[in-house]
Amino acid sequence: MDGSPDLHRAAVADPVVQVDGLAMAFGANTLFHDVSFEVGRGEVFVILGGSGCGKSTLLKLLIGLHAPSAGRIRILGEDLLGAGGDTRRDLLTRLGVMWQSGALFGSMTLLENVMLPLQEHTRLPPAAREEVARLKLGLVGLSEAADRLPAEISGGMAKRAGIARAMALDPALLFLDEPSAGLDPITSAGLDRLIQDLARDLGTTFVVVTHELQSILAIGDRCIMLDKQAQGIIAEGDPRQLRDHAAHPTVRAFFRREAA
Repeated sequence: MDGSPDLHRAAVADPVVQVDGLAMAFGANTLFHDVSFEVGRGEVFVILGGSGCGKSTLLKLLIGLHAPSAGRIRILGEDLLGAGGDTRRDLLTRLGVMWQSGALFGSMTLLENVMLPLQEHTRLPPAAREEVARLKLGLVGLSEAADRLPAEISGGMAKRAGIARAMALDPALLFLDEPSAGLDPITSAGLDRLIQDLARDLGTTFVVVTHELQSILAIGDRCIMLDKQAQGIIAEGDPRQLRDHAAHPTVRAFFRREAA
């Protein structure tokens, strides 16, 4: 919301995500409205907020799974809502998504899971697909687990495998849905380091949906905070600055773990 004291909207020199006036309603129930923000190339950008505020729905809008009630979305310079046919397919293959559970196919090994996007969207021969998939598993520290099934690995390893599969087509943008959910603190910290390393070493842009405070502060370059009551954004900026200087009581309560 424009009246929030914690909206510190910085100019983004090279935006790869541009959202303008986005609204989403289900019947008479408005989830959010007037949501606007930009994500710069190479950033780790976090979407945060309490339960029911719409952050997972916003993620689905950004990857084209749902159409908004109003507003515009530009991804990598393309109008996501107006794109159709080959343009839309090409755009979506430039995005990688890791869902909260990892969403791995249980009957396939980790290697086969990572090879699947290559099989569906490229003409690489089988040997080349396997080589690329092993490289991606190596980037997330799972080289030794390539031939294991999802049921044979830990939750943290499943998340890493999900990231490897999301990276299979070398996307310019990676969307992560609650990457630290359900993980113990040590495993979560290791996943945070992995995200930081990939962003730094590969220059990949990350858009991360999470409510895990430690992860937000560890990985986020910038963030927006959605609020159910306000039906929109109540804070934007560096999460560490918001933690230390937030004026809005809901923002302050979230970052300082205080009662609002």
